[in-house]
Amino acid sequence: MYRCATFVVFLVLGIAVQLSNGTEVNVKDKDNNLCLYAKLMVNFRVSYEVAVNEVLTAEFELPASVASDGSTCDSTSSMFKLNFGEGHSWSVNFTREGKIYQVDTITFSYNLSDASIFPNSTSTETTTIYVKPEIKDVGVDTFYSCQSEDTYETDSVRQTLRNVLIQAFVINNSTSENITLCAADVPTTPAALIAIVLPTTTTTVPTPTTTTTAPTTTVPPTTTTTAPTTTVPPTTTTEAPVTNSTTTDAPVTNSTTTDAPVTNSTTTAPPPTPTPTPTLPAPTTGKYKLQPDVNSTACLLADFGLRFKIKDEEMNFEPNGTAVTGKCEMNSSELVLTSSTVTIKFTFTNDTKKFRLHALNVTGKTSSGVEFSTANTNLTLWEATIGSSYMCNKEQNYTINADLSIYTFELRVQPLAVEKGIFSTAEECFLDSDLSFLVPIAVGVALSFLIILVLISYLIGRRKSRTGYQSV
Repeated sequence: MYRCATFVVFLVLGIAVQLSNGTEVNVKDKDNNLCLYAKLMVNFRVSYEVAVNEVLTAEFELPASVASDGSTCDSTSSMFKLNFGEGHSWSVNFTREGKIYQVDTITFSYNLSDASIFPNSTSTETTTIYVKPEIKDVGVDTFYSCQSEDTYETDSVRQTLRNVLIQAFVINNSTSENITLCAADVPTTPAALIAIVLPTTTTTVPTPTTTTTAPTTTVPPTTTTTAPTTTVPPTTTTEAPVTNSTTTDAPVTNSTTTDAPVTNSTTTAPPPTPTPTPTLPAPTTGKYKLQPDVNSTACLLADFGLRFKIKDEEMNFEPNGTAVTGKCEMNSSELVLTSSTVTIKFTFTNDTKKFRLHALNVTGKTSSGVEFSTANTNLTLWEATIGSSYMCNKEQNYTINADLSIYTFELRVQPLAVEKGIFSTAEECFLDSDLSFLVPIAVGVALSFLIILVLISYLIGRRKSRTGYQSV
């Protein structure tokens, strides 16, 4: 759903509505200053298997009591992560550009082994899904507010948000008095503006790992003020003065002129020169890593520069400002990179003591504004032995499907069995190996052998033709 935001001042006139109780979280930075505030309600509806061809649906809400371990914030990116129940979590990533910020990714992880929510589930895995909401163009030092329901549906999960009140980049340890409304909350008449009850203080906040219920605030009475009438002054138009001018004809001179013979000629215009497509510079190399929590070492490492070709349109992936999420498991791992225009999901698997890139999902918008979504879930790329990394510094081109090709630069990945948070010994691609110089040599030898065969065949054929003509 498109969530175009409209900025309004907090102390507006009209209908006053107080948000109902929900989940409240306060995140502090390294200096113990409030840097992110959120209060909202989330409803989850998850379908899961209980037997062959039998599916049940679990419906539950984000509880008021959650832990915010893993929440972070700095000057350009922030995230609040809410952990609840037996291994469930819900997080939101924000990025800031200048005087506006936006939501990049909403990540929901649910543990199917939690029998209190998913009774009789046939699976005990923790599943993670990602959505990219259209919450953007929120002014810095303002709250984002959306009391209307906002639903996101992906695979077997439906998430419904309501009564949302978030300030992602709190300034000077104090929440703002201004809000940015979502499109659904913008009133249809100017007199029906909504006043949101914002938190009145930021001094009594819970610790980063727990949350409390916000105190009840009395809503001020509704006051309607009639806007003053503005009179538009009349417009007067003055015509420019007319200037008369006199032209004196030059004297006429009579002369006799002999016409030259007419020669008809045809000139063919040169064909238009096509405008060459500008060559993109090499993409910036991004360095990405996944950590189970802030106190753990990395479980997945990836360095590469990336370029896409979507239906004949090429674009470089920009790592600056990219949100990094995913998961690490015993036999598989996922890396999800979300920029302002593209979301990429890499899925790695462990097959017969080797890892490989098994699936690639890409969604986003091209530089010309065309939206796309494409995937391939049956790949065998970047294969290397478990306990080592895969490396290919030279440019590689992979055709993912009919619509998508990717180009990698300075690639090195280790999605499993990372030790001490650093890359293990690399297994190089053929282009990087010392044997790559043999390819042109082998081609040259093969061509020489082919030429010799043709020459021998020609000589044999010529000799036979000469023996056929004997003198009588």
